[in-house]
Amino acid sequence: MDRNPSPPCSDAEEEEGDAVGNTVYSKHWLFSVLTRLIEVIAPAEPDPAASPEGARTELDEEMENDICKVWDMSMDEDVALFLQEFNAPDIFMGVFAKSKCPRLTEICVGILGNMACFQDICMSISKDENLGQVLLQRLCDSDSPTLLETSRLLLTCLSQPEVANVWVERIRENPSVYDCVCFIMSSSTNVDLLVKVGEVVDKLFDLDEELMLNWIKNGTCQSVGPSVDDSPEELPDFKIVPCILEAAKQVRSDNPEGLDVYMHILQLLTTVDEGIQAIVQAPDGGKETWSLLYDLVCQELCQPDDPPIIVQEQKTVLASILSVLSAMFASQTEQEYTRMRKNMPLIGSLIRILQYMEGCGKRAVDNSKESKQEETGRTEINEEDFHLKILKDICCELLSNMLQELTKENTLEGLHQGHLNEQTCSCAFQNLLPLYFASVESFLEVLREADQTLADNLEKRFPSLKVHT
Repeated sequence: MDRNPSPPCSDAEEEEGDAVGNTVYSKHWLFSVLTRLIEVIAPAEPDPAASPEGARTELDEEMENDICKVWDMSMDEDVALFLQEFNAPDIFMGVFAKSKCPRLTEICVGILGNMACFQDICMSISKDENLGQVLLQRLCDSDSPTLLETSRLLLTCLSQPEVANVWVERIRENPSVYDCVCFIMSSSTNVDLLVKVGEVVDKLFDLDEELMLNWIKNGTCQSVGPSVDDSPEELPDFKIVPCILEAAKQVRSDNPEGLDVYMHILQLLTTVDEGIQAIVQAPDGGKETWSLLYDLVCQELCQPDDPPIIVQEQKTVLASILSVLSAMFASQTEQEYTRMRKNMPLIGSLIRILQYMEGCGKRAVDNSKESKQEETGRTEINEEDFHLKILKDICCELLSNMLQELTKENTLEGLHQGHLNEQTCSCAFQNLLPLYFASVESFLEVLREADQTLADNLEKRFPSLKVHT
């Protein structure tokens, strides 16, 4: 059976006044489905299909088909408004409170998620404190489809500026959300769920720095409220960074967009000192984070056999990764994993990214070519160029810091491995000068000890360097 079959054509046209808004859907039919839904959770007579506790654990096929049709129909604003007028959210509250059927819970949350796509309904749902708390409790559910629909609903609400703060405050005051989200990120293998939960976390951190700081500092055991069997469940002592890393590892191969989301979450953490410290002061000193990001840059993204245009596709995830690596490198230069003898491939990858940006199109990234001249005289920057400019800035900052740390031995190794040569060094200098003149000058002095001829050739190509030597 399809999880969400499309609704069939309705006979509403045959009954004047029965149509829902401008649709062909029947008010009477919708009313009958919702009435039957009430009977499912509060039967007048004992149900032979019920569990020993008295609640049905499975839907019969007809009811599932009909309620799935309502799920599809609820994407229409007229239907969503009709459901709102019929107090469907209150009915769904009863489902969440009484139902032992995961499929029914999933569908009801899914319908609410569709309804929340419309601003007025979203505001009504969001301002209902009881419903809000019950929905957050769904994050403790053990059913992955229900968790996915709950996350989708939360993301929809958080994306509505009029109600986003309501949900941020509600989540901030509900410590169980942190534990449940961390549990999902650290233990789920459902890629779709991990991506959606990651989008929720990303949105939360982007909206509210205070909440992000609280989650960074969090780590005490919490009793997270009722689990599926209504018994309190205590979750482990979660730390946010290991949970993010575990989720990123799960999605990296199957979902590039999901990887982008989790890398951006890490980047948001590095915008505050506490976040950087949470990464580099982990028990392993940040080694796991560095290793994952290093592998992504050096082994998976923007590789030598990729066409230069690949940098366009990967620009946002690369910017996030390099931003985190840059923050870690600047704060943990004494860590073994930041030793330059181990990071020559990373320098090679940074230069390759700069080369690809130069070759990916006719646009000059550093000049951010004008796409339109406004009446005020201000330049409107092409969005594509803007993101490439950000990537270039981050890439150059990290490269300049790493070049300053190179020794003669490191440089010789880079020359031997092919990461450093006249072409790559010229590309690096072209992008780093004049802003990072000191770094280039420092590297040139070391390079002169390792390869005098190469250093002389570079001085000829960049006369400004020769003047200062």
